[in-house]
Order: sequence, then structure tokens, then C-alpha cells
Amino acid sequence: MAAVETDRLQAAIAEFLNQLRVERGLSDATLTAYRADLLDFAASRGASATWDASPKTSVRYLTMLGSPGGSRRAALRPTTLRRRTASLRGFYRFCFAEGLISTDIASHLDLPRQPRLLPDVLSVDEVERLLEARTDASPVGIRDRALLELLYASGLRISEAVGLDRDELSLEEGLVRVIGKGDKERQVPVGEIAVGWLERYAVEVRPALMEVWTASRVRADPRTRARGGPVFLSVRGDRLDRRRAWEMLRSAARSAGLSAGVSPHTLRHSFATHLLEGGADLRVVQELLGHASISTTQLYTHLTGERIKDIYARAHPRA
Repeated sequence: MAAVETDRLQAAIAEFLNQLRVERGLSDATLTAYRADLLDFAASRGASATWDASPKTSVRYLTMLGSPGGSRRAALRPTTLRRRTASLRGFYRFCFAEGLISTDIASHLDLPRQPRLLPDVLSVDEVERLLEARTDASPVGIRDRALLELLYASGLRISEAVGLDRDELSLEEGLVRVIGKGDKERQVPVGEIAVGWLERYAVEVRPALMEVWTASRVRADPRTRARGGPVFLSVRGDRLDRRRAWEMLRSAARSAGLSAGVSPHTLRHSFATHLLEGGADLRVVQELLGHASISTTQLYTHLTGERIKDIYARAHPRA
């Protein structure tokens, strides 16, 4: 009997994953995460026998994940527990809608509150040190400095920056057109200093890299070629990928004597925070970052408030 129940649970999981793939078109990585979460639940004690009877089985499982002790060394982090809960809720909603279960178990599974973690932010001086860490006049040095300047000047995600094609960057107007999350398009200004480095890269470095790219990609990638080719290229003529860009920034951070935790997103956070500290409107910053919800951008207002209190505590004689 236990084997039959296990087969029913496994079959329900397979149907749910197929629905996510076919009807919702989720990526392989997302499907893999769902599969891992649900198979972990299926392997938990008693799940195969009682998963469809009542909310008790899934609630007990989630409670165990969120509590230290037992067979696990530590409780899951709130963000991970939230994802596990969301996976189970989606699965149970599907099962109830398809008539695989008679009880709306999903309605009994509450998502843990999303923790509001303050992002790491560099000071203006630290950003200057990071940018100045790439000062050599080699082709790679000029390319790296242009990329770093663009990331800080426009607050782009690293994937957006390395994914740029030449036609999406207008140095004359000082604008970059970005296709962000959810295929949402936005235009973001590029400051004069960043434009200067991008122009130097475009004149002194990129033409030679484009010759290599054109020779290897002219047939394989005609659409990108029609858009002027990638903005940022490796020395082998490939589009610069996120991993190499990440490694470059980490190297620059070490050279500048900054924390090992500096990442491309640190520059994005710093961009937003420095704008707000300079008096920029929150809605403008939301648009520049490409946030769908203003609540995401509001995180930075709390951050700037903390920085203001810190400055006050250090500067006021009676603080």
C-alpha cells in the first residue's frame, strides 16, 4: 500500500511540473528548484501515506524545516523556507484544482514573512577607489573601466550590462536602452565620465575585438550582428559573460582594499542609495532601476535613514 501511495505522490508531482513547463513556460533552472523542493517533501517521514489527507503532513514538514535540531543541523534560512513553502502551496493548489485531492490544503500554508535585508552599499569614496583600481591602459583595462563606470553610472544589473548590443547604447545622447526583468524596457541616463570611458573603449579597443567576433559569429548570430554586436567583448571575441565580469569586479575590489563581499549588485545598490541621498525622487529611482514595485525601491529609503543616523551620531557634539 505504501508503494501505491508513493507512486500517487510522485505522479502528482510529475503532473505539476509538466504543467509548469508547458503552460507557464518556466525555465529549466526554476523547474529544477521546484522538483528538488517537492521531492524533499515526498521523502520526508509519512508524506507518501498522508500527503493528500489533511494539511497536517505539510505543516509538520515545514515546521521541521524551520526548527533547529532533529536530523538537520540547523533550521533553514527564512528565504529558503519561504521558497519551500511557495513550492508546496503551488503544488497543492494544482492538485486541488485538478481534483487530485479533496481538501484545499494550500489555504492552510502561510508564507513566512519576507525578511528585509539591507543591501551592502559602498560610500562615494569607496566607489571612487573601486573605479580607480582599473587604471592600466591595456585593452582589457580600458574595457573593464568602461564596464565599471557604466554599472555605477546607470545602476544596471550585470546581466543587463553584458547583454547590451551596440544599438542599445547612445553615447551621443548619454542614454542606454535596457531590456530588464519581464522583458520590461527602460531608458537610463549615462553620466559624462562613464560616457568618456565608453567612447575610449569604443574607439581604442572594441573595433579589434569586433573583428574577431564578426569572423566567428557572422553566420551563427545574425540578429545580434544587425544590432551592432555586443558592447562588451572578451579578448577571444565572445560576448563578455557574467562570470568573467564578476571576477573582474572582485579583483578590482581586492586591489582597492575593499570587502570580499563586493559584487556587481553592490554597485547597483550604491547607485540607488547615492541618488536618494542626493535628493532624487523615489519614483525616479524606481524607474531607473526597473523595479516593478515601489516597495522594492523603498528599501533604500530605510538604508539612507540608517546612514543619516550614523552620520549624525558621529558628527553632532551632543549625539
